[in-house]
Amino acid sequence: MGKNCTKRNVAIIEKCIMSEVGLQNLLSDPTYCQYSFHFYKNFAEFRQALKQTSFFSIIYSLFGLREERRECLMGLHLLSYSHPGVQRIVLVEDDREAQLVGLFSSLRLHGILSKTAPLPLLLEQLATLFGETRHINDNMLNHWYVSQCRTLSPTERAILNCMTRGLSMAEIASQLDRNVKTIRAHKFNAMTKLGVTSDVSLLNAADILTWMPHVYGQYPN
Repeated sequence: MGKNCTKRNVAIIEKCIMSEVGLQNLLSDPTYCQYSFHFYKNFAEFRQALKQTSFFSIIYSLFGLREERRECLMGLHLLSYSHPGVQRIVLVEDDREAQLVGLFSSLRLHGILSKTAPLPLLLEQLATLFGETRHINDNMLNHWYVSQCRTLSPTERAILNCMTRGLSMAEIASQLDRNVKTIRAHKFNAMTKLGVTSDVSLLNAADILTWMPHVYGQYPN
């Protein structure tokens, strides 16, 4: 009977070969014998496969580079409209990045997983998410991330938005009609709330926090 059972297809977008091998080993656990996992290097490859294969879920491994992070956010947003029945899960580098991604309730994610979680816990969380296909932004795994990240003030968000556009502190102060010292104070407060300690980390956070679909204009066909 088991041989006649149709497996559910799960797409995994992972650019790193070593991480792909690690995930393949992890997902060979008997817990996932009812799923067939397909690996892709980018969202474009996945979209091509989507034309011929029906997928139950997609797991997008969030990559650190800015453009690839934006590709992830745009791709999953687009998928939520073109294929709303496909479960959307983001696999992030650590808990801090999970918190940042959790801000995007409008992205309509089914779950957020951290690579730093112990392997048994990661397996358990993934199995839980596969069983919660209808729960978007409101399940036991990502609700904490979302609730913890709603603390930035409008000014702090505006500063992060300006930072993603490459503006200096002086230019941001001029645009927001504030004193430079005031802008720096707001920037420091944002860093404290987000748990980052450098401008590079803050810019990474800003990319996630300020991303909106209209940045890209018209979506690709």
